[in-house]
Amino acid sequence: MKKLLTVMLCLAMLISMAACGGGKQGGDTPSGGDTLDGTYDLTIWVSESDGVKELTQKQIEAFMKANPGIKINATIEGVTEADSATLMITDVESGADIYCFAQDQLARLVMANALNALGEKASATVKELNDEISVGAATVNGQLYCYPMTSDNGYYMYYDKSVVKEEHLDSLEDIIADCEAANKLFSMELETSAWYNAAFFFATGCKSEWTTDSNANFTGVNDTFDSPEGLIALKGMQKLLKSPAYNSSSGASDFGKGSAVVVSGPWASADVQAILGANYGATDLPSFTVDGKSYHLGSFSGNKLMGVKPQTDAKKGAVCQQLALYLTNEECQLQRFELKGWGPSNKKAQENEAVKNDVALNALAAQNEYAVPQGQIHGSWWGIATNYAAAAKTATTDAELEEALHAYKAAIDGLFSLEGYIFVGAWNGWDNADTGMSMEKNNESYTITVDVPQSDYMGGRIVAAGAWDTDKGCQQVTEGADLIQPYDAASNADNNIIFLNPGKYTVTYNASSGDITIVAQ
Repeated sequence: MKKLLTVMLCLAMLISMAACGGGKQGGDTPSGGDTLDGTYDLTIWVSESDGVKELTQKQIEAFMKANPGIKINATIEGVTEADSATLMITDVESGADIYCFAQDQLARLVMANALNALGEKASATVKELNDEISVGAATVNGQLYCYPMTSDNGYYMYYDKSVVKEEHLDSLEDIIADCEAANKLFSMELETSAWYNAAFFFATGCKSEWTTDSNANFTGVNDTFDSPEGLIALKGMQKLLKSPAYNSSSGASDFGKGSAVVVSGPWASADVQAILGANYGATDLPSFTVDGKSYHLGSFSGNKLMGVKPQTDAKKGAVCQQLALYLTNEECQLQRFELKGWGPSNKKAQENEAVKNDVALNALAAQNEYAVPQGQIHGSWWGIATNYAAAAKTATTDAELEEALHAYKAAIDGLFSLEGYIFVGAWNGWDNADTGMSMEKNNESYTITVDVPQSDYMGGRIVAAGAWDTDKGCQQVTEGADLIQPYDAASNADNNIIFLNPGKYTVTYNASSGDITIVAQ
């Protein structure tokens, strides 16, 4: 029966891919007279966390045992969920066949054509097996593009029971006092991570809701951080920022470095337990008080996803889709829970007794009552939304805090009002609307001076402001700089990336001819 089902899914996949012209949509497997039997070389990117690569190899071996005739030679690499998206967008062709990423990366992966959308049958299966929030996280404008892998991409508070008193767990001020009295640290990323510092704004009812069009281009944002409620949020944030106990980190290892509190997520649970032992505690985030009113800290809730890049070989694409579906099934999700404590998105796995009784996942469930589901967020926001926290750390007046919020709002509004073109690259996360990278217009030419960091060579490209898919397709590059490799428009037609050695350059783009001139400073 299982084999018959596979053959039927295979036929549906071939029909689906043929209708799509070779592969922007898939996920329903191929065959007919054809089968998927054969040997496939696949590159797979999974979490860099200890043990995940080895577990994935075992799961692939189980997949092959369940599907005799299919042999997979897997190259499994550990890549962070954030880095995987950037690497894929930089060079889709050279990227992994199957890769894991955090949900906030979905929009730019879709824009870069780095994901093979699921077909109808695969979509129906995913929707049946996984919780509604995780399915939504894998969807853009009604189309599923990937497979939910976890429903635990949120955060809460780990604490050392020997330091933090149980009766103080709902008060940020009392917890800070406990840490200071014991000469211990309170670790939470604020001026270094918008993902964490947004907790204070969500506590006061602030919103940052982004909208996209059918091509996943960002079209607008409803953001209320620059408001009286935002000012309250920064005042609450200052209570931690200005404490001698404050430590900007979210790592489990901080408990071995003097921390009594770490704000992090389920991925840290096993390591935290190993360090704290009997003093291990986990609970929802506390409340803070401003002007006599209490505000419970909010958070983002989200998911980790597994995607398949488009394939020119329909059979290989079908195998990738079937393997991704397998690697995100109930059994595999439970195996990752047992290894790393990751919270399943699979509904049956969520009913597992060990999952239901897990201290960390119970803390996450409690915090999710105050959480905001993480939708698609413009890439520039993550950098812009750290500036107000940095300002709050040194600010001494309300006026200074308000000024930081005004600057934040201006930068957010600027994402949708830029004119001309943007020079983007690996140094700013391929962010095509970073206000600092806008080019100055002079008739039909656009110019910018850019510093390429002294870390490694960096790729750069020209796009219209605010839209990744308007890459200008450079016709010619005048090599007035020490390029890491010659620019070849013919062989580089898809990415149009200019590779630069570290240094300072003036980059000029002629909109009429499409030519780019690069001059080293």
